[in-house]
Amino acid sequence: MRRAGVLLHATALPGTPGCGSFGAAAFQWIDALADHGIKAWQLLPLAPTDSLGSPYSSPSSFALNPWFLDGPALVAEGLLEAGDLQALAPGGCERLDPQLASQRAHQLGQALLKRHGGWPADQREAFARWRQQEAAWLVDHCRFAVLRERHGAQPWWQWPQPLARRQTSALRALDLEQADALLAEALLQWQLQLQWERLLQHARHRGVQVIGDLPFYVAHDSADVWSNRALFSVNAAGALQQQSGVPPDYFSETGQLWGTPVYRWTLHRLPRFRWWKRRLQRQLAVFDLLRIDHFRALAAAWIVPGGDLTAEHGVWRRTPGASLLRHLSRQWRGALPLIAEDLGVITPDVEALRDRYRLPGMKILQFAFDGNPDNAYLPQNFQGSRWLVYTGTHDNATCLGWWQNASQQMRHQLEELIGRVQAPGWQLAELALSSAADWAVVPLQDLLQLGDEARFNTPGTTEGNWQWRLNQPIAGIAGPLLGYGEMAQRYGR
Repeated sequence: MRRAGVLLHATALPGTPGCGSFGAAAFQWIDALADHGIKAWQLLPLAPTDSLGSPYSSPSSFALNPWFLDGPALVAEGLLEAGDLQALAPGGCERLDPQLASQRAHQLGQALLKRHGGWPADQREAFARWRQQEAAWLVDHCRFAVLRERHGAQPWWQWPQPLARRQTSALRALDLEQADALLAEALLQWQLQLQWERLLQHARHRGVQVIGDLPFYVAHDSADVWSNRALFSVNAAGALQQQSGVPPDYFSETGQLWGTPVYRWTLHRLPRFRWWKRRLQRQLAVFDLLRIDHFRALAAAWIVPGGDLTAEHGVWRRTPGASLLRHLSRQWRGALPLIAEDLGVITPDVEALRDRYRLPGMKILQFAFDGNPDNAYLPQNFQGSRWLVYTGTHDNATCLGWWQNASQQMRHQLEELIGRVQAPGWQLAELALSSAADWAVVPLQDLLQLGDEARFNTPGTTEGNWQWRLNQPIAGIAGPLLGYGEMAQRYGR
């Protein structure tokens, strides 16, 4: 099926203080997409963010971000009382406010803890069953979250050694001393899971496919590394032995250094990629289709010494991605619901790996107009239909911002293809919809014809990112969604 979709992260949903939520606006958003024939919703990772607000460097790759928990739904379920919501910290809805979002999430966790003992027996039993079912990741996620708060957000390798090294006696003492805090965190994750599952089922009922995103690496300062240290390239003290990045290129003389530990692949292969299977199983219970960020690292990865400050002195090393995908393919009976993020300079071995498992790749139209008629991002050069084509992604300028800063050569090439440019977001959207790609996905900012004041993220910068939110009710954008849906229908989507 040819689909049209919109990229909008859940943090950008309107109406709730501090951050978007899994509440009423999210259901309205799905209904608005479905009502206008738009069949896909693309999100970013739903994991907790790092201190800069990025969901791509999360302290847990299994947990959901507690900022998304919807308070009114908790009252409707009888888990909280209306007065509990009145006690929450007030705030605005115009931009993402991480401090306010974290404060409100903490307050909801404390309210759930306070009310938990008075719930009916069946609710308490349901929670106990869920807590046991998810124990493989939940126990250490809760411990990690509580310890981070106790130690003022210091990285885990700076905690007292018994805790940093996970001595059994220290963990037992933590479980006893912080039982209430651990319970509150588990209650948050339980209700987040239930609220998201209701939202996901609603999307499926309305025929809207939900597409997620999975970073290839996990953060150094994360529950994942802390609780599975042997699987990652860190030493006994927690310091990086090897780290990830990409080599120097036209855009950067020193390359990009990401600071995440690389995988000790031998120790992943021995148990037949058990950790990876659990990670993918968790994410594919949350999304219908999952984009694997930095897919090329499943063929070979750029490995940099742990103490280096730039990526210049790394080396390419082959990785057992083919073996991993083979194991995953068996588990999912051959039809892997994955997307290969194959942007940048991609070698034939990466393309062969992507094509062997029939995974769709990605095309970005903003990358197409460099004057080269053989540019692989030009729609006329797409080979086959197994692609997701985007006008731009969360890491790009909005189409209006891109056009305003485009060179004369880029402008001339685009206008030769589509005619005079008057509304770059819409005209690139039509170019995406008319392409051979199975999916065409457009950031909401482009449909709203917003400039770079609405840009979501600028890679390599640390300020002003991840903060944009829709500043009007979902009903207020019915016109652009109607126009996009009608345009999609004209192109058989």
